[in-house]
Amino acid sequence: MRIDLHTHSTASDGTDTPAELVRRASEAGLDVVALTDHDTTRGHAEATAALPAGLTLVTGAELSCRVDGVSMHMLAYLFDPEEPALLAERELVRDDRVPRAQGMVARLNELGVPVTWEQVRRIAGDGSVGRPHVATALVELGVVATVSDAFTQEWLADGGRAFVEKHETDPFEAIRLVKAAGGVTVFAHPGASKRGRTVPEATIAEMAAAGLDGIEVDHMDHDPDTRARLRGLARELGLLVTGSSDYHGSRKTCVLGEYTTDPEVYGEITRRATGAFPVPGTGGA
Repeated sequence: MRIDLHTHSTASDGTDTPAELVRRASEAGLDVVALTDHDTTRGHAEATAALPAGLTLVTGAELSCRVDGVSMHMLAYLFDPEEPALLAERELVRDDRVPRAQGMVARLNELGVPVTWEQVRRIAGDGSVGRPHVATALVELGVVATVSDAFTQEWLADGGRAFVEKHETDPFEAIRLVKAAGGVTVFAHPGASKRGRTVPEATIAEMAAAGLDGIEVDHMDHDPDTRARLRGLARELGLLVTGSSDYHGSRKTCVLGEYTTDPEVYGEITRRATGAFPVPGTGGA
């Protein structure tokens, strides 16, 4: 089985619609794909309706979190999307995305970059607006060559010249909320140091004690030494190890199935989840 547990669609900052994403996942030879848009489950219905035969969909979301001043992402799988407390927290995070993006546009204007809110809104379309959309605007203007080049201290990285903070959930609260909604939690790309400061291993240990299920080890932002270190940490803490592409369509260079999750780990995730269940494809629309 080929299992990719971290992808994004136009419901957040990917460039494929949810229907396009599941079709491409099937064409890429995947057996299981998780749709984990940022702080939203809005793409799940479309992905489910278009799900090809032979492909299973894991519903999820990537939650924006912050601990001790460090921004981090928490992958949440197979939770009840209508559970009131978790739904309210996701809406709080999403609602803060617009003023935050508008603030980044204003800071870029102060730096002499002629980006406009209308341009960013056009790029985001119906998705939850975020930094990748602002970064894409910088690419369109020729300010940077790639989206990744915008995530530096010069521009949009944490603490960068045009960075603006947004509401982010405390990860311990995120773990509690997802568990209460019947879901499973995995810390996304915990060693992605090129994105900025990373969460200390001692804090990851505290998260494990609070109920964190796993950490994403095999990821494009982790070099071999980082993957080896994280595998050892997961073994020490009794955490599941996942691997994923973090696919965003044409917005990033990663491809579907670039990294995958062991079928036994996937089985354990599905066993732990009680809020929702994987959806088997029956042919799609």
